[in-house]
Amino acid sequence: MKRYLILEDGTVFEGTAFGSDDASIGEIVFNTSMTGYQEILSDPSYCGQIVTMTYPLIGNYGINSDDFESIEPAVKGMVVRELAEFPSNFRSKSTLCELFKMKGIPGISGIDTRKLTRLIRSKGSIKGILTAAGEEVDVEEVVSKLKLTPLQTDQVAQVSTARPYPSPGRGKRVVLIDYGMKHGILRELNNRDCDVIVVPYNTSSQEILAWGPDGVMLSNGPGDPKDVEECVQVVGELIGQVPLFGICLGHQLFARACGADTFKLKFGHRGGNHPVRNLETGKIEITSQNHGYAVDEDTLQGTRLKVTHQALNDGTNEGLSHLDHPAFTVQYHPESSPGPEDSNYLFDSFIEMMSANRKEQQYA
Repeated sequence: MKRYLILEDGTVFEGTAFGSDDASIGEIVFNTSMTGYQEILSDPSYCGQIVTMTYPLIGNYGINSDDFESIEPAVKGMVVRELAEFPSNFRSKSTLCELFKMKGIPGISGIDTRKLTRLIRSKGSIKGILTAAGEEVDVEEVVSKLKLTPLQTDQVAQVSTARPYPSPGRGKRVVLIDYGMKHGILRELNNRDCDVIVVPYNTSSQEILAWGPDGVMLSNGPGDPKDVEECVQVVGELIGQVPLFGICLGHQLFARACGADTFKLKFGHRGGNHPVRNLETGKIEITSQNHGYAVDEDTLQGTRLKVTHQALNDGTNEGLSHLDHPAFTVQYHPESSPGPEDSNYLFDSFIEMMSANRKEQQYA
């Protein structure tokens, strides 16, 4: 059946509906990854967004039971050039269309994704609607509705766990604050035998420290860090109390807790091929990224923060460390999923930081 993608500037794309028949409104963004659509659609950081895949053929290896980054996808929809109806892969259990139908997610295929991507790069991320399948619409009426419809600001609350739960191990105890955690982060901690306790985004610092953690992980998550100022306060109370490692939204919350500011990027960084320079080693790491906001380096003066990583594409900040306390963060995803694993060593660095801090406390 026919479906339209209509943007708030009046641009209309006509294509073929797949997945849910329902309409959906969200922020239109694009991802440049050539593979990994299953991890992308299940990444909670896409809550409230309709994702355009720039690679032209999507769904060709189907959906499997191993590559989900969350149990319930939070993405508002997906835009593809060509949808593979008959996937071929030994791990495939269903098609992308079948998954979208089951989860109530609408999609559109058969549109010019290059044109859409150029438009987003020119105008910035923009609101849009995937209309109901088979529905004829009044474009002017839809555009007026879009302009009056605000984007969500409670995405973190939507995707965070509702209650604490353990992921047991016999190594370091890590409290992982779930702002919209990808399961890849939990996997990497478990691979290092960490005894992980995952807690909701609004857990107090007193509750976190009561678990007696060796370290605290600040997860990735969706939306604007300025929408969750209560989380900034908690992170500020944890700095200096326990070693910290932050990823993506966790990186931004850490920076804000230290007095820095954040800003919205024009069209964000989303893909599995973003080059980042490690300023401490001089090496270039190819990274997986998914974020629409960044730390403003011009506001770092007086924060006691040191810049450790920098994006080579646009020079934005990609990593920070604290000069006085055991804490470091990165804007990108060292757990990958999807994408390269160049930065996987950062989890080992976190383990080493926790060990060094424990020794320091023993001899203090």
